[in-house]
Amino acid sequence: MSGTSATARGAAWAAADPYASALRAGRGPLFLRRTDGWLLPLEVERWCAEADAVDRAVLERCEGAVLDVGCGPGRLVAELATRGRPVLGIDVSEAAVEHTLRLGGQALRRSVFEPLPGEGRWDTVLLMDGNVGIGGDPGALLDRMAQLLRPGGLLIAETSAVDVDERVRVAVVGPTGTRGAGEAFPWARLGTRALLRYARGWERAGQWTAGGRCFAALRTRDRSTSSSAEPPNRTAVISSQRARNTSPGSPVAER
Repeated sequence: MSGTSATARGAAWAAADPYASALRAGRGPLFLRRTDGWLLPLEVERWCAEADAVDRAVLERCEGAVLDVGCGPGRLVAELATRGRPVLGIDVSEAAVEHTLRLGGQALRRSVFEPLPGEGRWDTVLLMDGNVGIGGDPGALLDRMAQLLRPGGLLIAETSAVDVDERVRVAVVGPTGTRGAGEAFPWARLGTRALLRYARGWERAGQWTAGGRCFAALRTRDRSTSSSAEPPNRTAVISSQRARNTSPGSPVAER
């Protein structure tokens, strides 16, 4: 997957007007519509709410500086910011970035396949809320995660609650299922077993379920790093105070 094509695919999601409208309203219904008409409900209300107990338990496992890929309206970025943690969210949706900034988090409007601040130095990268599907190519996405993380860095991914390995084209649609649909783009749905199959060259660092949601943790290889993804948190590798609003063009820190 080339960076250019991946960026274009991300832009298709950003151009999905029903998604932006739902984030600004803080509610759905909203769906991913497969080309055969099958609809996957999107949990807009949960994404727009504060981090819940399951989210907070995931964040307790994070180490050091955190990059939230596909941060959406920013509940996880905001929660980490209130804890004084160095954190940056990225999303291709302008509405998502605006919402994150309003919550007091730092965020950039950018595809994960575009150049990002601190590449190769992030301690933890998050792929939550189905974002293992970004780009429709799990292998390419995992390769990109490895580029972003430091040696021994931690990836925490939320996987599908069902055992699935699916690459599809989808569009974001509103309650009618068809009217106002955004442009179709590649997406993937992965259960934990499928994600682990794609994770060649990664060390497994744990898998768990909570609140009906499923998660897996992986590490880039580094002999000096523990294989556990359990708390307590590591000391951050970058110096940062409580997250503050910045313009979308400003990095989380000069690194």
